[in-house]
Amino acid sequence: MTKLRFMTLATASLAAVSLSACASTGAQHTAPLAEAPYTHTQLQAEFETDRQAILAMAGEYEVTFDFTEFLPISAEYELADPKVTPAREVVYVIADEGDFISLQHLLLVGDLEDPFVVKHWRQDWAYEPERLMAYQGFGEWAMDVLSPDQSYGAWSQTVYQVDDSPRYAGIARWEHADEASTWEPARSWRPLPRRDATTRDDYDVIDAVNRHTVLSWGWTHEQDNSKVVLRDGQTRELVREHGINTYRRFDLEGDHAAQTYWDGTEEYWAEVRAVWDEILETADRFTAEDDAEGSMLYMPLLNEGQAVLDGDQDAETAFTRAAEVMEAQITVDGAPLDVE
Repeated sequence: MTKLRFMTLATASLAAVSLSACASTGAQHTAPLAEAPYTHTQLQAEFETDRQAILAMAGEYEVTFDFTEFLPISAEYELADPKVTPAREVVYVIADEGDFISLQHLLLVGDLEDPFVVKHWRQDWAYEPERLMAYQGFGEWAMDVLSPDQSYGAWSQTVYQVDDSPRYAGIARWEHADEASTWEPARSWRPLPRRDATTRDDYDVIDAVNRHTVLSWGWTHEQDNSKVVLRDGQTRELVREHGINTYRRFDLEGDHAAQTYWDGTEEYWAEVRAVWDEILETADRFTAEDDAEGSMLYMPLLNEGQAVLDGDQDAETAFTRAAEVMEAQITVDGAPLDVE
């Protein structure tokens, strides 16, 4: 099996130049981007610089996840306590096709020298895409068709949960300066994060700006979040929250465990991803049903992967079992998923 390689930052940048935001209505992140009359040579140079910024997010990191509610919109709302969580994370490039890059995050948990590995989120980057996923709320997504003006010179980022089910997406052009590179799409909806889904039921979606900044020492993932209630035929903002996930490059102990996990489960997860790839390429709408604890979709798929790693079953058997779970929990264009 080919070993995965980390990419280094060839060009870093910042221009905290935000692209225009759109109204918050679920499928709200597909407004035309500002015109950029680049020549072919200029566009190719921008494309290569963009790629290096994306690839630079691979590596080993000490991470801090920091979320703080700061503005109650409802007068009676009491701000939740800040949530600050340290972590150790390895990010692999699992696909690089030039105009498509996929980055898989793996958490190292527990003992420093011999950690337990938890498959974490994944981010897929596509250059000038034709379609973009838009969360509608209550476990439903729709696919928006993009015009050439909307995708010209831009990259989409599609974010997936730990079981490879979709979470949210956005599209923007990278902005580069000497100090850093920044990618900031318009606002879009996303499901509740698990940190809230398991502890509260007072709101239904997050309306967020998702900003990535790549620097010489690592990168950051900022989130300007509004927690929104969708009930009684109304859309109501509850509270605003700022989140910043900080990834600082670090030579992690126990990083071999991440490679061992991915070598052992890569075939299984590739089969799971292929199901979702087909859905996102062909469907107009889809749903994925799970509970807050993930016991209906999230945990069963992770458990099948762990069984492959432990040698209790092969990848084919694990995927067959996972496909049965997915067929029970996912609908595509109003019909139950049929994994062939």
